[in-house]
Amino acid sequence: MVCGSKKKSYLKSQNLKIFGQGKVNGIVEISGAKNSALVLLVATLLTNERIILENVPRLTDIEKMENILKNLGVNLVDKNNKLEIDSKNISFKELPYELVNGLRASFFCIGALLSKFGEATVPLPGGCKIGSRPIDEHINGLKALGAEIIIEEGIVKAKIKGKKNKLHGTNIKLKCPSVGATETLIMAASLAEGRTIIENAAREPEVQDLCHMLNKMGAKIYNSGKQNIIIDGVNKLGGCTHKVIPDRIEAGTFLIAAAATSSTIRISPVIPNHLKAVINKLQESGSEITIKDNSITIKGKEIKGVDINTAPFPGFPTDLQAPFTALMTIANGESKITETIFENRMNHIHLLNKMGANIKLNKNVAHIKGVKTIKGMNLVGSDLRSSAALIIAGIIAKGISRVYGLEHLDRGYENFESKLKTLGIEITRELSIENLSEKEYKINPELEEIRHIKAA
Repeated sequence: MVCGSKKKSYLKSQNLKIFGQGKVNGIVEISGAKNSALVLLVATLLTNERIILENVPRLTDIEKMENILKNLGVNLVDKNNKLEIDSKNISFKELPYELVNGLRASFFCIGALLSKFGEATVPLPGGCKIGSRPIDEHINGLKALGAEIIIEEGIVKAKIKGKKNKLHGTNIKLKCPSVGATETLIMAASLAEGRTIIENAAREPEVQDLCHMLNKMGAKIYNSGKQNIIIDGVNKLGGCTHKVIPDRIEAGTFLIAAAATSSTIRISPVIPNHLKAVINKLQESGSEITIKDNSITIKGKEIKGVDINTAPFPGFPTDLQAPFTALMTIANGESKITETIFENRMNHIHLLNKMGANIKLNKNVAHIKGVKTIKGMNLVGSDLRSSAALIIAGIIAKGISRVYGLEHLDRGYENFESKLKTLGIEITRELSIENLSEKEYKINPELEEIRHIKAA
């Protein structure tokens, strides 16, 4: 039997009603990092001992990963934001397509399962439709570690070559610093025989968090956060208790919302170094920022147009490109937003233009001329981060907006509208009367005075 969830279809019938031109004020408690928690859950497959994960955000993506682990035979005890995980009774090594298809991070399981059991069968992954995210780096790295891999009919079948039951250490040079490939190969190499060096590795905080937990479990990983990561394989890994790092993307989203509304808020807990590129751009655009220990206070002022180029960490994160674009729509002057990571991550641009923004898009470069106001309307988010951007746009817009596509939003933001409401934004989650989709929009007579647009 496959453990699944009905939440996605239920969320498609919901929307957020936002009264625009609001101000935010107060303190925001930042949740644990989604992108870190997902890979840490996968890493628990590497041990037969109990793992306790603290500060786990309650998100639909986390629920999907929990269901994948349960289908593998993992025992999970959920205590609010703490998970007790026991992987000693895993009996099923093939992941079900219906679960993997909805979660990109599910593919990371291949490295852990292959290293621990000598074989793994994993369907090709799903997730947000923001462009191609090829698994070539994962596959080539696993082959270098001694795996034989066949891909047929959307299924990846991997096993250790020959009669050996262990992968072997090697040097791997990634063509690009892929976070997913780096994490997959770190997990695979942690139980391999000998030393593995991953060159041009991803340096993201989430990769560092994985290495930190694995070292607590008994791994020997060096130089996490640097371009060349060294892993000396060990015979087995043990249990540990680990706290997920704060979510830098959620933190950045709230900082951008404060800047967009010329407001003052404090966010905590955060690791300020994780947000350096974002803080620099917010300061450049006019906000005052004060850092104290694990908190950041922002005082939004007159917004100036600034240019950003997304880049791997420590550069400006692609996950905050869409929210920052929403901020730039009402900035004084001109700005240029260049997306360098994903080729299809500009789905929010035409929606912002429908609200009254002045943005010209040339491939993955958005040229923005700031306007004084944008107008509220009904919007459908097409991916996780564009949904957050549309909510920020709704907050700064004149009039009422309704944002649909909450099945995307709830993948990555824990209690987003509740936190905004606490800060003073008038926002309500509603059950939609009409059945909206990304392909069609039916006008609700009750909303005739609000402009409408469908998502691409």
